[in-house]
Amino acid sequence: MNTIGADQNLVDGTPRLLGDKPVGALGFGCWRLVGEDVAEATTRIETALDCGMTLIDNADVYGLDWGGKAFGESEALLGKVLAATPNLRHRMVLASKGSIIPGVPYVANAAYLVSAVDASLARLQCESIDLYQIHRPDMFTHPAETAAALDGLVQAGKIGMVGVSNYTKAQTDALRHFLKAPLVSVQSQYSLSHLQPLRDGTLDDCMRQDTAFLAWSPLGGGSLMGPDVAPALGQLLDALATREATDRAGIALAFVLAHPSKPVALLGSQSVERMKAAQKATELSLTRSDIYALIEAAEGVPLP
Repeated sequence: MNTIGADQNLVDGTPRLLGDKPVGALGFGCWRLVGEDVAEATTRIETALDCGMTLIDNADVYGLDWGGKAFGESEALLGKVLAATPNLRHRMVLASKGSIIPGVPYVANAAYLVSAVDASLARLQCESIDLYQIHRPDMFTHPAETAAALDGLVQAGKIGMVGVSNYTKAQTDALRHFLKAPLVSVQSQYSLSHLQPLRDGTLDDCMRQDTAFLAWSPLGGGSLMGPDVAPALGQLLDALATREATDRAGIALAFVLAHPSKPVALLGSQSVERMKAAQKATELSLTRSDIYALIEAAEGVPLP
């Protein structure tokens, strides 16, 4: 039996390209960055950057959960961090998102996007956002209008690059068709507990279009670490963690980093210790056999 390549390490921890900007294989998600403690938030951002998480991902709606009290709270706290320590802005690729309004729930027409970006810039205390993504698709705004608004914001220098989040492949194709600026990123949920992007064309299209894939909730919202994970998956995660001298989180992150589309795994943990531990995932080894075994264990059925 020919097994050439079967023992190859598929985990790629090298930097990725987001448009023309290099970013780390791990990024820092700000959905839990809330509160009033600027010093503590600064420590978290500095730690993330020191660990190679150069993509800092925010959104205007962050602040309405995880203990937050207001729309825009996470952007506002990050803005205070950047105002207090301006050199941090030059170390990061700053991303934010808009289009979610609780109770509506989605708006991506031209007037709203222009006002949303202006509001985000004010909260972030920045002149420009490096990457601006439509957070969730507004299915009742024509993509031509959304595209024109984004192109205008790029031309005005308020945003540097354009991306989408939680879009289907068809929705991404439609927006890309009308955009003049390149669509540089697709952000979707992807983990061993949510494998849909493997099979719905999302990851394949990112490779075809040379588009960065940003994986949110790469640890399954913590479910992969808990007692309710499928027994076969839990046992395999533990076995691989023992082999690689890491923990379940390290193996789960390494799985995300193993796809040839070179995803960026966005971490939401606010723990400095966990950020430092997560950095080790970029150095782990998972073979093709390991990866497919993890998929079989996660789905509970053998691959054909």
